[in-house]
Amino acid sequence: MKFYNREIEKQELINIRNLSYESHSKLTVITGRRRVGKTSLILHALDDEPFLYFFVGRKSEADLCDEYVKEISLKLNIFVPTMDRFSDIFRFLMEQGVQKKFTLVIDEFQEFINVNESVYRDIQNFWDQYRIKSHINFLVSGSIYSLMVKIFQDKKEPLFGRADSMIKVKPFNIDVLKEILNDYKPGYENDELLALYTFTGGIPKYVELLVDNTQLTIPGMIRFLCKDSSPFLDEGRHLLIQEFGKKYGTYFSILSAIGRGMNTQSEIEAHLGEKSLGGQLFKLEDVYEVITKTRPIFSKEGSHTVRYEINDNFLRFWFRYIESNQSLLEIGNNEGLMKIIENDYATYSGKTLELYFKQKLAESQIFRNIGSLWEPKGDQNEIDIVAVSLFEKKVLIVEVKRQRKNFKPQAFEEKVLILKKKELNRYDIETVCWDLTDM
Repeated sequence: MKFYNREIEKQELINIRNLSYESHSKLTVITGRRRVGKTSLILHALDDEPFLYFFVGRKSEADLCDEYVKEISLKLNIFVPTMDRFSDIFRFLMEQGVQKKFTLVIDEFQEFINVNESVYRDIQNFWDQYRIKSHINFLVSGSIYSLMVKIFQDKKEPLFGRADSMIKVKPFNIDVLKEILNDYKPGYENDELLALYTFTGGIPKYVELLVDNTQLTIPGMIRFLCKDSSPFLDEGRHLLIQEFGKKYGTYFSILSAIGRGMNTQSEIEAHLGEKSLGGQLFKLEDVYEVITKTRPIFSKEGSHTVRYEINDNFLRFWFRYIESNQSLLEIGNNEGLMKIIENDYATYSGKTLELYFKQKLAESQIFRNIGSLWEPKGDQNEIDIVAVSLFEKKVLIVEVKRQRKNFKPQAFEEKVLILKKKELNRYDIETVCWDLTDM
């Protein structure tokens, strides 16, 4: 699959490089979840000049340094003495940066924790000494998002406050997914766009896997997801064990419960037989950014009417179907998993269609608030989407259905009338039903 989007991020990286060369060294941190395309972005932004690329694998410090010395010698075309400590290499590069202008990329930067944690202190020391008098475009990226944030935003860490820029790489937006389907499956159906959004969440690597294997029909996507050699089967586990570390068990159980539709704290605690999971839910939301705590639109910040949702489409799907059906995979019944997903797809994707339209509204950038509405003691009078205009006293209220024939106008208008009396008596209200044809 060809390289898509990222024009804004690419230009930002080019501008930072120019500033580094013209003024003084700049440190840029590139974050984002695994498979979102951080390394690809860097490679495409810097493809017009040679640059130093260090990958931090789980090797000894001496072995890594041996690789880095060879890279420096090759790319900078200079003699490099043998060094077996990264602190010596970094100091050497900062000294070179006083006379030379070059880009240094360190990928999987958080892995230095497993190599030699003092590396961060050493980088801070020499960066502070040489930053103003050198001209290095210093880029670091990492696939464990929570650790990358901690390294640069925790006041207790040596590199706190050293980043000149932090770029968070996000999944492809809806327009890019449409562009990809137009390129690789002209005349695609909207349900196929919804399936691509449902299964991948716009994560570039997942989209690329389906595109490169020419699996862009709904049956084809499901078949590829479920086949014995599919990289998707273990992806959720690998992704989150990296983030959570050894204590992933409780977090997995919570996410499994949410994936199965238990989205209040009391429901999750009852399902897991735990007295309180408030601390774990807080970390999942604020530290790992895997779940989102949602309240009915217009409710106050302290309202106890709260639902938890997995905020990554792929992980939502993975916990709902793959993690919860591990017993099928253990006995090699991948066909059974495929049939479960096929039979449930229409129902499951109905919820994702609502998320799709919310994202589409958000990407329009003409609304100040987008949410849903439900009552504290249940889902009565629930409204799928309420979007408040950014500048005008206007509100868009949407009922989402996969098929328009399932829409009940009278029931919908009754719910809207209740909302109008309670919250929206001063707003102009537009009501609409959106289905697959409106994507």
